[in-house]
Amino acid sequence: MNENLNITKEWDKVFPLSEKVNHKKVTFKNHFGITLVADMYEPKKYQGKLKALAVCGPYGAVKEQSSGLYAQEMAERGFLTIAFDSSFTGESGGSPRGMTSYDINVEDFQSAIDYLISLDNVDAEKIGIIGICGWGGMALQTACIDTRIKATIVSTMYDMSRVAANGYNDSENNEEARYNQRVALSNQRNEDYKNKTYAFAGGVIDPLPEDALEFIKGYHAYYKTPRGYHKRSLNSNDGWAIQTNTSMMNTRLLHYSNEIRSAVMIIHGEKAHSFYMGKDAYHNMIKNNKYINNKEFLIIPNATHTDLYDKKDKIPFDKIEEFLNNYLK
Repeated sequence: MNENLNITKEWDKVFPLSEKVNHKKVTFKNHFGITLVADMYEPKKYQGKLKALAVCGPYGAVKEQSSGLYAQEMAERGFLTIAFDSSFTGESGGSPRGMTSYDINVEDFQSAIDYLISLDNVDAEKIGIIGICGWGGMALQTACIDTRIKATIVSTMYDMSRVAANGYNDSENNEEARYNQRVALSNQRNEDYKNKTYAFAGGVIDPLPEDALEFIKGYHAYYKTPRGYHKRSLNSNDGWAIQTNTSMMNTRLLHYSNEIRSAVMIIHGEKAHSFYMGKDAYHNMIKNNKYINNKEFLIIPNATHTDLYDKKDKIPFDKIEEFLNNYLK
């Protein structure tokens, strides 16, 4: 696969560079031949081999946003970290743009682990992953299959397959609603083929209507303002290709989550509109699971969904560090 990547050399994150870490861009290929681009954060002072983390999310964001902030923070705390753009997004390769496939997304996380294990200064037995928002669900899905992962952090998660097929709060969890969406997707395929392109769904709505729901206001406050806007972020701009819903509707995640033996911490804000997804994911994960002593559900009082994107006074980094150090040893 020939890919002409346009990798930015200057610092263009929505957060400042820490003086405690070294930073550089790195690339690696996944098993589908797609080149992924990541930011590596390495503590400036360390001894011996490092514990390492691969970080991604939120869904539709780029590594210059929330995942990079998480990665840099954990590097300040002694981990070698990479925050990567998933296939078809950001600086990573893959065409057409703005597409998703859960099989490829799991492979993205696994290829990031491949890369980390290849590094001379990383302890291959001390690998963890962090997934935020929709990539929280993908991190949990990856933990279902990859036993090299010793610890998984899931923050303010979405189960994208559940939302796509059932609607928010399962309000459209019926055959008729799903059929109508299938009709719309099928018709869109005809239009896309005729137009020789893929229509995009649009990112976070802007300007906000007066009757916007609170969680939409939260997304706007992050993706559409200087706080979190980034020119390569799908959510900040044109959004995903409409056809991404085909994969999301037709592939259910987390079927084997109650067979995960490695450590998992699911973190969710008490006031998040998505709280039910984190709560249910935790309970489904521990149901009939022989390995529950290393599973934890951490509720953050008064925190909303997007609070856990970047508000360092609410993201429980101390708890995350403690959990990872406990299980990456």
